[in-house]
Amino acid sequence: MIDYQELKQLEDDLWEAADQLRANSKLTATEYSMPVLGLIFLRHATTRFNALLAEVEAAIPARATGEVREGLIKLGFSGKAAIYLPEQSRYDYLASLPQSATLGVNIRDAMVAIEDEVTDQHGNKLLAGALPKDYVGFEPDLLAELIKIFNSPVLAKAKGDVFGRIYEYFLNQFAMSGAQEGGEFFTPPSLVRMIVNVIEPDHGTVLDPACGSAGMFVQTGHFIEDARHKNTNDVDIIFYGQEKADLNSKLARMNLAVHGLEGQIKIGNTFYEDQHELLGQCDFVMANPPFNVDGVQLNKIKGHVGVGNRLPFGLPGTAGKSKKKDDGEAISNANSLWLQYFYSYLNDKGRAGFVMASSASDAGNKDKDIRQKLVETGHVDVMISIGNKFFYTRSLPCTLWFFDKGKRQDLLDNVLMIDARNVYTVVSARSHVFTDEQLANLTAITWLYRGERDKFINLLSRYQNTAADWLDKLPARLQSDTETVAKLANALIKLAKASKDSAALATVRGKLTGEQTLEDAVLADFRAQVDEAQSQSTAWELSVHTLLEQAAKTYSQVSTAVDFAAKQNLQAQFEALQPAIKAALHSVEARHKAWLKLLDTAEKQCRARLWSAFDPESCRDAKKALQPRDVKKREALTVRDLSHESLKRAAYFIHQAHWLLSRFPDATYQDIGGLCKLVTRAEIASKDKDYSLTPGRYVGVAVRGQDEEDDEVFVTRMKEIHGELVELNDKAAALSEKIQRSFLELTE
Repeated sequence: MIDYQELKQLEDDLWEAADQLRANSKLTATEYSMPVLGLIFLRHATTRFNALLAEVEAAIPARATGEVREGLIKLGFSGKAAIYLPEQSRYDYLASLPQSATLGVNIRDAMVAIEDEVTDQHGNKLLAGALPKDYVGFEPDLLAELIKIFNSPVLAKAKGDVFGRIYEYFLNQFAMSGAQEGGEFFTPPSLVRMIVNVIEPDHGTVLDPACGSAGMFVQTGHFIEDARHKNTNDVDIIFYGQEKADLNSKLARMNLAVHGLEGQIKIGNTFYEDQHELLGQCDFVMANPPFNVDGVQLNKIKGHVGVGNRLPFGLPGTAGKSKKKDDGEAISNANSLWLQYFYSYLNDKGRAGFVMASSASDAGNKDKDIRQKLVETGHVDVMISIGNKFFYTRSLPCTLWFFDKGKRQDLLDNVLMIDARNVYTVVSARSHVFTDEQLANLTAITWLYRGERDKFINLLSRYQNTAADWLDKLPARLQSDTETVAKLANALIKLAKASKDSAALATVRGKLTGEQTLEDAVLADFRAQVDEAQSQSTAWELSVHTLLEQAAKTYSQVSTAVDFAAKQNLQAQFEALQPAIKAALHSVEARHKAWLKLLDTAEKQCRARLWSAFDPESCRDAKKALQPRDVKKREALTVRDLSHESLKRAAYFIHQAHWLLSRFPDATYQDIGGLCKLVTRAEIASKDKDYSLTPGRYVGVAVRGQDEEDDEVFVTRMKEIHGELVELNDKAAALSEKIQRSFLELTE
């Protein structure tokens, strides 16, 4: 489970630290980018290596030492989802080296050693020329600091999407710094995972003709491990990628290698070149191609038109002469070329999933004709509309398209439309993601559409089991919370009693200095507030006790809910818990707020630290435990965080199960207003729709009150607006400062 706020903080911290170093060096962003990405690669490779090392070493006899042992370790990594790293290429080794003029040489040699070690079954070097080696010219102190930045404990333990997002973040930050072009090479993990979830690539030939940094292939590996419970090396699958930029192809090879995946990445412009020659042979095609390209030369692709070729449905419209005078006519928009490429590469049972500009679903003229022919094949399977802000460098919406040439006969006349524009989680004012649960819920719609009811029920069970696990943690966590509150409350009650003692009060007043005062009215008001908090404590504790009693009865029944009817009944009991969870959370927050406010009053107005009856150390510890941790300082979860986490996560997973059953109560597909609709080819062909494949034109609007999410949606949107306002204010302040500096420079 990823804490997106913590991950965002980590990304920002890493970038700020690295970019500050770059700003203070003689390097340009272009000179700096690939070496930094190389260090991130090396950190990730070492993390994956270390994660599997214990397993590999467990199979090695204790008597094996030295070179023999190292040779067995290398052998043990064959077939693992990680690459073997020679000792001098491990990040831990480089981080342990003293700062010296040879550090750049050490890193260069580490990269060379990895290129030599990573080979396929035929001995071909999979990373030859891919890894950056330009470290010798770096200033030693700069390199040492970079090594330190990426050696944080958080990164040493990070897995999967964490590194994917950090790669993405750095790639796009460099793009915005002018080090790369456009940020085209990274598809947001949320969209990649959605594509993989729908087409389920788990065997055969997999092609990405615009592969960027190979995120589609990496996520396929995760899918095979997580959903199929197999290692990619034990599956008959092979990856083929094509990418026109040399830099991107190197990133793709690095990404494949670090995840222990083998694939063939070739350089070529897919509009004009078919490097792998896989027409009609692919089991799966995945891609995030560049949108709305307008310079493709007509004379170079005319020969690709026709049945059995890469453009079976014809050419889109032209835009007259190309920008280069000698190139002749150019295609006005290449989106419809991509649609046909993805379709034509599939074999007769193949599936394709790809990202496309939203405009491609409704484009007119020859683009509409091409779309019509696609619809008429019956192989357009699913269309999903995605909202803004899923890409780092651009906020425009997009659409996910899915083809399936192996569609069941009874589904050939249908296309599943899903409008997911209102499904997202806010990471920052500029960034949205799908959570694991949002991805699973959207995917569940496609399962029901395909009649895969068991997968839906298994997901429901997973949510119920997870909710039960969080409820099971509640007694211990709430007990710890209650005991911490009691310590603080007892200390303040003791102080309130002492404030009535005239001798103790006289002693304290004797310690006052300068203009300090301690009025009787202030002490009386403090005592009244303590009494009020004590009187409320009974209700707070009753709320917590009631929840624990009800929760124990509910989560104990999870193991006996075997069939679907039992799970439906269990869900009703879970949902009956929601008011008690909400009330307990309110009580926990209220008692924290009340006693912490009293502590503040005691220290600032009652001069608490001057009273011998006051215990500042225990109050300080309790205060820290009852406040949220500082994410920026990477603090551990506090007592307050743990109690809140259990309550909120239990409620969250109960709600996820509710999301499924409130929409599909019988675990069978049905149209849901504002979310999904199964449409026929006749409806798509109607005069009103005119072969539009935009989900929003079919699914309609959600019925108000259909779900109990209004408050949550409102709060989420308010946070999003606040984040956007903060960002705009920061930009305005920075711009104002820049203008002021420029003005001063002009007037000096």
